[in-house]
Amino acid sequence: MKIGIANDHAATDMKKQILEYLVEKGHEVVNYGTDSYESVNYPEFGEKIGRAVASGEVELGIAICGTGLGISLAANKVHGVRAAVCSEPYTARLSRQHNNANVLAFGARVVGIELAKMIVDEWLSAEFMGGRHQDRVDMIMEIENRP
Repeated sequence: MKIGIANDHAATDMKKQILEYLVEKGHEVVNYGTDSYESVNYPEFGEKIGRAVASGEVELGIAICGTGLGISLAANKVHGVRAAVCSEPYTARLSRQHNNANVLAFGARVVGIELAKMIVDEWLSAEFMGGRHQDRVDMIMEIENRP
């Protein structure tokens, strides 16, 4: 699978580790984040990963900042993105199964690397269930079209 990954300065180390982990599992990974520890603006990287996912440049995206919240808010401003902040595997699984989340976000200051790997594994292994959940996802996506 082709996965995009983005981060700010707070998550540079975790991004590097998750990127390596994904490559080891056989995924193609595109880096949209910073490799620097110098302060950067997370909205820029949230938008980058959001646009990459929405355009189909990558199939799914992972966004990491200090908490996962700021970068996910920016990604969610991109039409077609459903970014979910997940600090544990159960929510990650359900975000895919019920909400068809196409961007996973988490915080490098909130979860450790082993928990982050578990979150990523659960998210990637889950499949959208469709059915009544599709109706709800459609309702969410319709909100983007309202003035």
